Amino acid sequence: MNLPQIRLESNFIKMGLRIEKPVQEIEQPTAIQSIQQPKAILEIETIPGKLTIDQTKAREDVDLKNVGRRIEEFAQNGYQDWLKGMERRTAQGTELMKIENGGNPIAYQAKENSEGPPKQFNIGWVPSHNSVKIQYEPAKVNIEALPQKPKIDVEIRKPVHTYTPGKVSTEILEKNSLNIDFINLTI
Repeated sequence: MNLPQIRLESNFIKMGLRIEKPVQEIEQPTAIQSIQQPKAILEIETIPGKLTIDQTKAREDVDLKNVGRRIEEFAQNGYQDWLKGMERRTAQGTELMKIENGGNPIAYQAKENSEGPPKQFNIGWVPSHNSVKIQYEPAKVNIEALPQKPKIDVEIRKPVHTYTPGKVSTEILEKNSLNIDFINLTI
């Protein structure tokens, strides 16, 4: 038995997309900078050191005395010798006044007046220890520094931005269709 049939054959639409991608460009120019650093104001004051060396005592120890010092010593020694001489003569005169008390004052005085004191000998240091006086005042340095702030100039540059938007377009690659077919139809 042949039954009548309706046959349907359909095709869907086929669509295509044409895409143009967007283009974006960003460029950042560098900033223009100007930096200057002024020199610091610097003041330096130096007070020189002072060295004082006094070698008067060392020179006196090696018998290199100045004229004023020699005159002063001679005057002092002469005065002391004069006082000792007066004392000796007074004592010897008193001994001679009392000659009757015995002894031999004339011989004793002759020996005393003819002989000097015994010589002294000892080890010594010439010049004597610490005879050179040294005094030192160190140098002084005063430093004053006044810093200067840097001078900075900056010119900011805006970024360069270009943008091309993308496009999407559609196209029909294959149209939709519907085929109808009849089979076993008797008319």
